[in-house]
Amino acid sequence: MKSQWECFLQNLGVWQGSFTNFSPQGTLLNHTPSCLSLEGLNNNQTVRLTLSRSGQDMIREFSSVGGGLLFFENGSFSEGLIQLGPFSEFGGELALVHENRRLRLVQLFDKTGQLKELILIREHLAGTAVAERPTLQINDLLGEWLGQAVTIYRDLRSRSVSEGDSPDTYSTTLKLQLDDAGRLIQSTSFAERTITSTATIKDQIILFDQNPQKQVQVLLLPDGASATSPLKVELRQPLFLEVGWLIQPNLRQRMIRSYNDKGEWVSLTLVSEERVHPIFLTD
Repeated sequence: MKSQWECFLQNLGVWQGSFTNFSPQGTLLNHTPSCLSLEGLNNNQTVRLTLSRSGQDMIREFSSVGGGLLFFENGSFSEGLIQLGPFSEFGGELALVHENRRLRLVQLFDKTGQLKELILIREHLAGTAVAERPTLQINDLLGEWLGQAVTIYRDLRSRSVSEGDSPDTYSTTLKLQLDDAGRLIQSTSFAERTITSTATIKDQIILFDQNPQKQVQVLLLPDGASATSPLKVELRQPLFLEVGWLIQPNLRQRMIRSYNDKGEWVSLTLVSEERVHPIFLTD
């Protein structure tokens, strides 16, 4: 079992890509080319991060990881606030790594808790070929997906991961289909629990609106990406942030950052799933 630092080192290299800002409704706000270098120093005892975009450089150095940051063994990670507070901005980053590519998503909320902005970051290792996927469509998701999930925790269980113990692993099933009225029916099974919910679909937004007080939307984005966000975060209500990435037509990864009803960040889950029974819409 790799330590958190060893997992971090999976990201070493020069990552070329872009930052694309979207409104909560999916409107493209701006697009900026970027280059991010993660360089190991002192026999990889230190890592220097240099981010170049818009003609400016940002430099950070790391000799340890922790706080609001956790990594999986393949280098995928999430960083963000560990506590939701009153009258303060909130947000988090979720980053998926696959071979020579990374897909990162930042979700930002304003001081009133309203979803404010999303930033999609698409990167590939310098000198390698890259072929981005088209913008995600509902047809890409319909069907049955079987997966494996790994969950790591912020509490004592997360510290045991770095000492060599195994995190929680379990099988998942995700079924997505449309009813006769065109609403999406989602059924998720994991750890012997099944949750069924429904949503409306309008253009690139899937809105789970069964509970008007806790509406959650899925925004379909370029490169097979999806962003799952509450429209508003509130105190004393559990919440989660999620990114999805359709890497191949029947291969998808998702990462979920979960907070409890005290507003505390408690866990991070990485799901790798394959579509075994696709459903294709016809015109």
